[in-house]
Amino acid sequence: MAGASLLTLLDDIATILDDVALMTKVAAKKSVAMADDVSVMTKVAAQKTAGVLGDDLALNAQQVAGVRAEREIPVVWAVAKGSLLNKAILVPLALLISALAPWAVTPLLMVGGAFLCFEGCEKLAHAFWHPQDSEEGEDAAAPVADLAAFERDKVKGAVRTDFILSAEIIAITLGTVAAAPFIQQVTVLSGIAIIMTAGVYGLVAGIVKLDDLGLWLTRQSSTLVQGLGRGIVGAAPWLMKGLSVAGTAAMFLVGGGILAHGVPWLHHHIEAAGVAALQWPAGALWQVLVPNGLNALLGVLAGAIVLAVVLLVQRLRGTAH
Repeated sequence: MAGASLLTLLDDIATILDDVALMTKVAAKKSVAMADDVSVMTKVAAQKTAGVLGDDLALNAQQVAGVRAEREIPVVWAVAKGSLLNKAILVPLALLISALAPWAVTPLLMVGGAFLCFEGCEKLAHAFWHPQDSEEGEDAAAPVADLAAFERDKVKGAVRTDFILSAEIIAITLGTVAAAPFIQQVTVLSGIAIIMTAGVYGLVAGIVKLDDLGLWLTRQSSTLVQGLGRGIVGAAPWLMKGLSVAGTAAMFLVGGGILAHGVPWLHHHIEAAGVAALQWPAGALWQVLVPNGLNALLGVLAGAIVLAVVLLVQRLRGTAH
């Protein structure tokens, strides 16, 4: 009897081990499938946020312009850390809002979009009212004692702008994975946050150090390499000026686009205008330019209204005192 009991026990153990092996195999297959799903969703989210990535790059390259050459990389690194902190706040916040109050996502994005338009108008107004500052550079006459404060202001402004663009990136990504299980939402959102931050600020660091690369190339022995270096040095200031213009335009494009998406009938009419533009000569080009132009115009109007309100409040406060 004892031998029979032992054989029965061993048979039960073998059966249990077979079940464990089967469940492990099934779990492994599910893990692979989930990893594939995460990879696909991350790729789709990255494609959808690529446009915002370009605006983010232009804006942040513009924001760190004017910093002393030896302080460019530390400033970019400080902004990158601020961007990671922004996303560390935004990812759980987006998941929480999506779960508890999904209706609040659009209004919050619209507030951020309006603020972005306001910042763009404020920059234009400053350039119009104080053209000498734009021509001389913001830090051209800055006292040495104020350079630390100047850098802090640069970092603070860049991180503030990044918060709004990061919010849009997170919102777009969340919309892509809205129907996925919670763990996949967290994985994709976290992955996009890290990829976008590394991509944007790696490129920004490369752009702001182009002139140093050019100078290094001019010191090489090859005449061809020296010529390339001189070309880079000559082109770098123009590139930064171009990025400054592109960054301001991106504020209106992104901000106006957020506002338009928040008002369905307005978004519908803007999209319809783009479709109608297909009938024009070079219609494919106009289909891109018309909606973006209308979004930018909406951004300028919204920014001007917010700026006027802010200036009025400031004036009333000044009168009250």
